[in-house]
Amino acid sequence: MPVTVIQHVLTRLREIGIRDVFGVPGDFAFPVNDAIAEHPQMQWIGCCNELNAAYAADGYARIKGVGAICTTYGVGELSALNGIAGAYAEHLPLFHLVGSPSMAAQSARALMHHTLGNGEYDLFHRMAQPVVCASAILTPQNVAYETERLIAEALYHLRPVYMAFPADYANHAVLSAAQPMALPRSDPDFLAAAADAIVAALAKARTACFLPGILVARTGQQAAMQAVIDASGVPFATMFMGKSVLDEQHPNYVGMYDGALMNEDVRTFVESCDVVLEVGTLLTDFNSGAFTAKLGPARTIKIVHHRAEIFGKNYPSVEIGDLLATLAQRLPKRDWKKVRASSLGAPVGQGADPITAAALYPRWANFLRPNDILVAETGTASMGLGFALMPAWASFHNQTLWGSIGWATPAALGAAVAAPDRRVVLVTGDGAHQFTAQEVSQCGRLGLRPVIFVLNNSGYLIERLLCKNPAIAYNDIAPWRYAELPRALGCDGWFTARVTTCGELDQALETAGRASAGAYVEVVTDAYAASPLALKLQESFRKLYK
Repeated sequence: MPVTVIQHVLTRLREIGIRDVFGVPGDFAFPVNDAIAEHPQMQWIGCCNELNAAYAADGYARIKGVGAICTTYGVGELSALNGIAGAYAEHLPLFHLVGSPSMAAQSARALMHHTLGNGEYDLFHRMAQPVVCASAILTPQNVAYETERLIAEALYHLRPVYMAFPADYANHAVLSAAQPMALPRSDPDFLAAAADAIVAALAKARTACFLPGILVARTGQQAAMQAVIDASGVPFATMFMGKSVLDEQHPNYVGMYDGALMNEDVRTFVESCDVVLEVGTLLTDFNSGAFTAKLGPARTIKIVHHRAEIFGKNYPSVEIGDLLATLAQRLPKRDWKKVRASSLGAPVGQGADPITAAALYPRWANFLRPNDILVAETGTASMGLGFALMPAWASFHNQTLWGSIGWATPAALGAAVAAPDRRVVLVTGDGAHQFTAQEVSQCGRLGLRPVIFVLNNSGYLIERLLCKNPAIAYNDIAPWRYAELPRALGCDGWFTARVTTCGELDQALETAGRASAGAYVEVVTDAYAASPLALKLQESFRKLYK
């Protein structure tokens, strides 16, 4: 049987590591939906809506390096667009497969459903352009070349791409051929010059540290970054967006650097170093402690995806992996000054004591195990756990830059699908959970076993802290009975609990830790039980939003 357009694309996506496609079906997308569901090496993961599917693909890509979502034309793709934008902002290569009306209908400008009734069929494709790095309408003649181009673009830019399949072309035989495109290599002269400059700078420095960031993970260079640290002995800190990009139990880890907001000992150490090497680090507002990080160009080396900047001088055409590999070979080992990383301290409270922030976050930190995947929702939940010392090779995931409320629950689903052999722990606030809670049902349907904590503080706490009137109506939400949701959503056999005291929380944590199925714990706190970073941001609000 000849290979069809959609079969060709799916084969190539499987070859680069995608085995699951998240989505919602639709009539224009039936040829694509059918091909995914019938593919012997791929799995269709149906989600409750397209936005959730995009969030789930985002979570999947954080673990696997790439992800895919499938929607129908117009109504489906627009519903997914916020999630695609988040993946763009946070450097995740997603493949958005869109089933569109037939080319016959498009050529005739027929007034089809899911259109605006004006005969314009390229409108939604154009709307997607700002949040993808490349796109194509796939035909039998161009599918081989365009598939290779889009894969290369997605992996080079670490951004989503848009792939449209007209319904009457998707099942036609492929009429072209193309070879995979090699990713670019560094210019050898610029690479050597950048390495020379970094080696010389560190040779002169008395103190130094690395700040490995999120692009180290997105480019798959964790092992290379770790090799540089092991070879040189240079200590490292991380910022919020890059938390856990390397093992936080490593002896060279000094802790979280969040500018002037938190961890004064880490701030003093980092900002006093003669040389600070930012590797794949993005100095966004929440990543830089509300822009309080003080890292001047005179002592800062920046290594990003495709270039380096050393004390203000630019070295173009230098790939991050090539430079790290060179540095691992060239940097001599030294005994550098460093500070010791700390965690959240011992939990307070017991028995019938209410659950405060000081009681809760250290308990959650102690609950984590080596190799866990922690997905923490935007807001006070992630701000409280962001300064916990993670167990060996446990990973922390948060949508630090895009910050779309509700992202974490579907992202945890995507992470659990991507790594069924690892424990996924989701920590989300009640307000965020109400956006996307229905995706918990997919965990039950697929037999996944996440541990889910819903922080019930009766509304949007981070907004209460930041707005003028904390008690204003828009920060209130409906009072759901969260602990009853798993049963209603088909998660049979799960451990569920609602806890209001430290004693109840301790028992629930113990039981959830040994649950054979999924676990879902509603944790009830006071409406203003905020983590220290959330309180610091409250103090910095006017400065941050000037």
